[in-house]
Amino acid sequence: MTVQIVEIAGQKIAMLPMDDYQRLVDIAEDKADVHASIEAERRAREGEEYIPSEILDRILAGENALRVWRNYRGLTQGVLGGQVGCTSEHLSMVETGRRQASAQLWRRLAAALSVDLDDIMPLEN
Repeated sequence: MTVQIVEIAGQKIAMLPMDDYQRLVDIAEDKADVHASIEAERRAREGEEYIPSEILDRILAGENALRVWRNYRGLTQGVLGGQVGCTSEHLSMVETGRRQASAQLWRRLAAALSVDLDDIMPLEN
C-alpha cells in the first residue's frame, strides 16, 4: 500500500491510490457485516423471531396484516376466533374491514398471534 501524507491547513491527510482505498472500504464493510451477523445470532438465541420477507412484502403490498399473520401462524379463522372468543364470521369481517374490532379483541388477537398490537392493527386513513 502506497500512502502519501500531506499537510493541508495544519491537518495531516493520508492520500492513497483508489484501489487501496477501495480495499480498505471493503475490509471495513466486511467487519461491519460480521458484527451484524454476530448480533443477529445473539438476538435469535434470546428468542427474537425472524419473519420471512414474503410476509412483510404481503403486508407492505396492502394485504390485511391480521390475515397475513394468521396464515403465517397456520391458523384458520375458526381456530383463531376460538382462541380469542369470537366467531370465524366476526373475524372474517374484521379481516375484510367490514366490521370494527374492539380494542380488547385487538389485544387478544395480538397475544394469540404472538405479535405486537401495531403489527396487526389497520393503519388509520
